[in-house]
Amino acid sequence: MKKRIGGLLLALGMLLALCGCGTTEDGGKEDVGEKEKIQIGMSFDSFVIERWQRDRDVFVSVAKELGAEVNVQNANGVVAEQQKQIDYFIQKGMDVIVIIAIDPASLRDSVKKAKAAGIRVVSYDRLIDDADVDLYISFDNEMVGEMMARALLDKGIDENSNVIMIGGSPTDNNVPLVEGAFKRLMAKHRVTILDAIHADNWRAEEAAEYIYENPYQIAQADAIMCGNDDLATQAVRALAENRQAGQIYVVGQDADLAACQRIVEGTQVMTVYKPVEKLATRAAEAAVALAEGKVLSGDDVTTMDSGAYQIPCIALEPISVNRGNIDEVIIGSGFHLKEDVYLNVPGKMPR
Repeated sequence: MKKRIGGLLLALGMLLALCGCGTTEDGGKEDVGEKEKIQIGMSFDSFVIERWQRDRDVFVSVAKELGAEVNVQNANGVVAEQQKQIDYFIQKGMDVIVIIAIDPASLRDSVKKAKAAGIRVVSYDRLIDDADVDLYISFDNEMVGEMMARALLDKGIDENSNVIMIGGSPTDNNVPLVEGAFKRLMAKHRVTILDAIHADNWRAEEAAEYIYENPYQIAQADAIMCGNDDLATQAVRALAENRQAGQIYVVGQDADLAACQRIVEGTQVMTVYKPVEKLATRAAEAAVALAEGKVLSGDDVTTMDSGAYQIPCIALEPISVNRGNIDEVIIGSGFHLKEDVYLNVPGKMPR
């Protein structure tokens, strides 16, 4: 009798164990909880720009806390590779695809394919225009341009001054927004834009190359507006070789550590701090909500004209950073450590 009861209990235990497992198509066992997790594909332009690594880490962490898994892919600045990555995400049946576009115009068909497959699409930081994306989330790029212009005006740039613009990739839809706002304010104060170029694919070395190859224009320039801090890094290095660093005002954006160091050293006037933790957190929350079939809501959610479509939009506010507020904004927020920002000026390290 004891042997029979033991055998029945063993059989019952095996049956319960089998009921608690799912099965994959190839017959392998799979955890049901894992299968039901929200799947998000995230395709980055590249990680050449310092801030993108922060965006990635925060987005992945927040999405994980919300019960989602994120597959991160890096296109290394190659459009065809980014298209392949999006096709891969579609084949894998992702719930949401988040795209940091290299060339927005080249991804419109990719967005159509994803939407046709019932996948939600988030255009992250760079707008994929004329595409039916489910959300465009970024910072107020016109405000970025205005902040750059204001910083130069505050330094005394006026109708007698000349400014050179070294902009970012011409395929990045944020670039004309930033530059348009900058130019409008310069025109209002009758400041001369002496020259303007663009760095293809945000190739920072082009800033240094321009300075080396155009000594006549540089000699006439009072300021250089750089599309981001990577470009500013190369520009200041080239200026330093000509002993002009600090004599020509330089502005940028992204609050890279090197830019913050230059601000306290006196070789860069300002940078625009875009709290990427806030952007990535909000984007992860929105992506999960979209995957769950929810309508995006909140005081920060508006709509915008994206060419052929009206799309949901979230535009966060950036912060202008200069020598006067860098301790409060950058160090106080923990974006960079005090000892790192003041690394090259230890005698001026704040207590």
